[in-house]
Amino acid sequence: MSRIYLDDAGFAPVLPEVEAALRDLPEGNPSSPHAEGRAARAALDRARDMAAHALGADRTEISFTSSGTEAVNLALFGLARRLPKRGTIVTWAAEHQSVLGAVRRLESEGHAVEVAQVDRAGRADPGAIPPSAVLVSIGLANNEVGTIQPVAEIIARAHEAGALVHVDACAGPRWIGVPEGADLISVSGHKLGAGRGGVLFVRDGVRIDPLLYGGPQEWGRRAGREDVGAATAVATSLATCNRDRAARSAVAARQASHLRTLLVELGGILTCVEPRLPNFATCAFADRRGEDILLALDLAGVSGSSGSACASGSLDPSHVLLAMGLSLDQALGSLRLTTGYSTADEDVSRAEAIIRTALARTPARA
Repeated sequence: MSRIYLDDAGFAPVLPEVEAALRDLPEGNPSSPHAEGRAARAALDRARDMAAHALGADRTEISFTSSGTEAVNLALFGLARRLPKRGTIVTWAAEHQSVLGAVRRLESEGHAVEVAQVDRAGRADPGAIPPSAVLVSIGLANNEVGTIQPVAEIIARAHEAGALVHVDACAGPRWIGVPEGADLISVSGHKLGAGRGGVLFVRDGVRIDPLLYGGPQEWGRRAGREDVGAATAVATSLATCNRDRAARSAVAARQASHLRTLLVELGGILTCVEPRLPNFATCAFADRRGEDILLALDLAGVSGSSGSACASGSLDPSHVLLAMGLSLDQALGSLRLTTGYSTADEDVSRAEAIIRTALARTPARA
């Protein structure tokens, strides 16, 4: 019996369209003038045009990176180091660690930083943006609980204050579109079905400093030999998600609804509330350990994940769930199930039976 994969938010399986696009790619250096290099350059240009079209951008606004984390860091460090330190950099407490880690580093470099609180749904408040803001970073959707953020309102509020806006769109673009108006947008390939790669959109007229110095690649934003394969993969996944988004979202919403109903029936406290990404079924159990549940599911053939992370043999509570106001016990008992493009209704039916049995066998915490 095949395994059931319910961790699409952690890693989206590589799309068939991406596998097809990667066949017979030229292997030359796009910066070389010979025939192999020109062929690689042509493939890179096609990928850039494809990504630009998917994001509604010009090709000069698109730079390829190695990952979503690099795209986030390039956006935040690249822009912040051009801004006056007296202005405030704003983000929210439930953002991804790549955002929070970068912002805390900028704070150590002397920048004023405001990490605003979120509500019990993990939702950011546009009213937290102060008049002193110069840079605002907000996620398109929360990667742990799927909360869709009020990005359009935050962009409008930030621009009223004269601030630039970075949207961390690493989570969500395969299910929802990115609102217009952002100054920088970071995208992660492995969450789109590309398997690798990242994209950074930088609005025309916005200047950023590079993190890597050397050649003039990627419009001077990222030195180093361009990875044609990664660029092709992430651009193809963006285009595929744009094409299939509506139909796939409808299926995911139905499947995740069944999973959420089951989790509540088994005593879970839902942590994914509206508005949320359609494929999320997340909850917290106050009387169980998240790693115990995941181990039981894994042994039974179901791949899920938790809002908690194992480090050095001990379980750390999710900063997202704590920011949402959950107790420590609840945060330690979190479970995240996310369906994907390849999830079949039969998979969900089988998973429901396995989850019911696994939770019945998982001992409650003393």
